[in-house]
Amino acid sequence: MTVSGACQLIVSTIAFLFAAVSAKSWALSPTSAKLVVTLVLYSLGNLIMLRLVRDFGMASAFSLSAVIQLIAVNVIALTVFGERLSTVQTAGIVLAILAVGLITLGPTGK
Repeated sequence: MTVSGACQLIVSTIAFLFAAVSAKSWALSPTSAKLVVTLVLYSLGNLIMLRLVRDFGMASAFSLSAVIQLIAVNVIALTVFGERLSTVQTAGIVLAILAVGLITLGPTGK
């Protein structure tokens, strides 16, 4: 991955994280404005992802984005919103991170 690609991945991740926080805010007290902001942020993140898919391939771009978002969104959910996970949910997240990591590393592990 290039420096430009890494920067794009960071920006898309930030857009998705703000979108997730906005979605949670909308879920707690729904308004049309929060819904519009959420949709705009998710759209921005996906537009950036389109560029990453073109430059680095679908499997690599989406897998890497998914694992970064999985970790970051859960950190926000646990620390900011005080959500709690059961043991089974925690195990599922750990397994998902491992699975996506293996998918991402798969092409280089040949």
